[in-house]
Amino acid sequence: MQLKQPLQQAILRKRYKRFLADIELANGKTITIHCPNTGSMKNCQQAGSRIWYTDSENPQRKYPCTWQIVEVDSRYLVGINTALANKLVYEALSEGRIKQLSGYTEIRAEVAYGEQGSRIDFLLASPEEAGSEEASAEVERPLLPRPSSCYLEVKNVSLGIGQGRGIFPDSVTTRGQKHLQELMHMQTLGHRAVLLFCVQHSGIQQVAPADDLDPEYGRLLRLAARSGVEVLAYGVKFDVDNSTLELAVELPVIL
Repeated sequence: MQLKQPLQQAILRKRYKRFLADIELANGKTITIHCPNTGSMKNCQQAGSRIWYTDSENPQRKYPCTWQIVEVDSRYLVGINTALANKLVYEALSEGRIKQLSGYTEIRAEVAYGEQGSRIDFLLASPEEAGSEEASAEVERPLLPRPSSCYLEVKNVSLGIGQGRGIFPDSVTTRGQKHLQELMHMQTLGHRAVLLFCVQHSGIQQVAPADDLDPEYGRLLRLAARSGVEVLAYGVKFDVDNSTLELAVELPVIL
């Protein structure tokens, strides 16, 4: 994925109010930029770290610059923009680079589904298998695709704990717990259900549930896997010189 604006390097001074960060530019000037990550960003906000940001050059924005990547442990690159996870997965799906999910000809995003008022990140199907747009527009209720549809939920992983191990989540996520319950429900209805960890951390070589941070999520993840929900992980390749990111490498999930 080619970013719309080129990546520029700076030094992180502090992140605060969840959505803001102060950075120091090469000329010594300090500016405030937007932080597109509402999570804890555990291990990803150390003052003095190198970061990369983009400048929208939009004078209408109060904070025209956006933090994209941080260097951790003076060696690994971590994408902190969680909004890019779905874009990276969509690109990989469109190009057939996720082998377990190849063969689908229709990709729909943010489709209503389930029992708890949820929206699935992606609904994959062939044209003859998907519910019609007209039918879904007639009533405000979850779309009911035919059995061979695939429900795909994406989660962004940025927390590395050393020795190539990454964990999810980085704090308690009741929303993530709900998504696992929804995937299990769709599995019981005969649909294919998949959870994909998009790993935006160049030092992570395997993914596991963060049992110490959210034991309930770990319990539900293992239950989901036993119930037939497929759990996948793919790592992102960063090229800061060319301002590109690519979902490139399949990683093992340790449950």
